[in-house]
Amino acid sequence: MSQNKAPNERQFIPVGIAVLTVSDTRTIADDKSGDTLVARIEEAGHRLVDRAIVPDDSQAIRGKVQAWTLSDEIDVIITTGGTGFTGRDVTPEALEPLFDKRMDGFSEVFHRISYDKIGTSTIQSRATAGLSNTTFIFVLPGSPGACKDAWDGILKAQLDYRHMPCNFVEIMPRLDEHLRRSKG
Repeated sequence: MSQNKAPNERQFIPVGIAVLTVSDTRTIADDKSGDTLVARIEEAGHRLVDRAIVPDDSQAIRGKVQAWTLSDEIDVIITTGGTGFTGRDVTPEALEPLFDKRMDGFSEVFHRISYDKIGTSTIQSRATAGLSNTTFIFVLPGSPGACKDAWDGILKAQLDYRHMPCNFVEIMPRLDEHLRRSKG
């Protein structure tokens, strides 16, 4: 890196990320979607803090994610799986009640990207995102392609402090400012 940096050039800031695969059948050995996310997280220079697989069970999903939102090491949680319409697909129902703030734009941009690749089949995903306990949560479909689309098309840039005009990393220190203000 050059010693003569432009005044507004930013340094990369790695964030702590946890990956949760929601599946009744997958194991770490055959979790291609989780592997896809882990590879991209590490290639980007972020820290994989934890990785787990839980069954398609609302309490198991919510319990794991809620515990992760209480960790000072985890800034972002990415889940994969359970966003469809079958009876066992319960990830949005499990996690949306945890959201302090919803991120409606994530779903909209994800579907736009997905539409370019799979057409109208994108409507079969209930991808969602939000903020809970100052932790960003992204709920992705269970296919490796969907994980690639979400990471490559949205998350890679938004989790990079150098991305302009704005990104999630630069606002992370301010996510709990309403709590700090009320103490004063």
